[in-house]
Amino acid sequence: MAARRRTSSRATATATHTDTSKSESPTRQEHADPPIAPPKSGLIFKLCLFFAIPYFYLLFYHYKIESELQRSILINAGLSLAGFFITRKMIPVASRYVLRRNLFGYDINKKGTPQGTIKVPESLGIVVGAVFLVLAILFQYFNFTADSNWLVEYNAALASICFMLLLGFVDDVLDVPWRVKLILPSFAALPLLMAYAGHTSIIIPKPLAPYVGLEILDLGWIYKLYMFLLAVFCTNSINIHAGLNGLEVGQTVVIASAILLHNIMQIGASLDPEYKQAHAFSIYLVQPLLATSLALFSYNWYPSSVFVGDTYTYFAGMTMAVVGILGHFSETLLIFFLPQVLNFLLSVPQLFGFVKCPRHRLPRFNPRTGLLTGTNDGTLVNFFLRLFGKMSEGSLCAALLVFQAIACCLCFVLRYFLTGWYK
Repeated sequence: MAARRRTSSRATATATHTDTSKSESPTRQEHADPPIAPPKSGLIFKLCLFFAIPYFYLLFYHYKIESELQRSILINAGLSLAGFFITRKMIPVASRYVLRRNLFGYDINKKGTPQGTIKVPESLGIVVGAVFLVLAILFQYFNFTADSNWLVEYNAALASICFMLLLGFVDDVLDVPWRVKLILPSFAALPLLMAYAGHTSIIIPKPLAPYVGLEILDLGWIYKLYMFLLAVFCTNSINIHAGLNGLEVGQTVVIASAILLHNIMQIGASLDPEYKQAHAFSIYLVQPLLATSLALFSYNWYPSSVFVGDTYTYFAGMTMAVVGILGHFSETLLIFFLPQVLNFLLSVPQLFGFVKCPRHRLPRFNPRTGLLTGTNDGTLVNFFLRLFGKMSEGSLCAALLVFQAIACCLCFVLRYFLTGWYK
């Protein structure tokens, strides 16, 4: 959910009727739409450099990873890099098309300023999702054989992601109510749950093992219920922790980067081939997600040229849920999602109707100062403003992304100190 105000259906219908009656050619309409601002390439270059150095250091130097596995990861990275440039090129083209179909909004956090009157193209997450799916399908040619044990789950994961991408776009077009939004991921998770053939057991933490009397506990259908709830949570948590330019994509970029580092560290530290393959499976999906998201981030960072829409937030949340489930690191994933968990807990009274929930739970914008002021709505965005005072939208988003990065770093610290004692 971005900080935008959509045009009414009456206005849309009127605009459509006007377009039809004038019978303007597509070329004239295309020229009538103002071009979006160019991508913020300098920011993306700095982010890529900041992440790539430790990532490839761990992959090629710090850990002794098999050359075959390194090759697969590099092929996937090459495809992801191509996906970055394709997405970056396609977003301006797609923007013209969605503007022509009246899929646009106005930035609420700039209301009262000239920027608040600009039509911002909506639902550009569909470009990221489409490129991601093409890359993920093409990668099967290089890595999976027809009898691969992972191929069924890989395709089931893609089916869930594709299903969620479709439902997100439907939500952007139809603007479904909040109560319906909460249950949409439950349908998209079905292909993954039906195809899942992995273990349903958990390792009992060592401090609790003497009291339970078991070291490994098979949960059966309860484990699949947990998987289902995790998919629903991850998908919705990205969607409700939003409302600022760059926040939805930014948090995805931070979490995806942390997931990749975690996977490389687990592959390098393990001797179990099956365990390594589970984390490699995660890498094969997260690298394309990170690359295509960075391309979108170059247009969505403050001041935003495009809105990502619920299409992107649902797609990103489901993708990260899928890799956490099939990579068998759901506990680690939840710590990466610590800001989203806090935001959800703050949102519970409004989401479940105990307190009145407005259409947009956004901070108040002062057009004279350009600063945002926190409201009493239960979101992490408003909580930060109440805690730290008034801020500009760009500064607030940067602070929230730093908090996201701190939560991910905390997860690595916890794993380092608890390894060997907790499990």
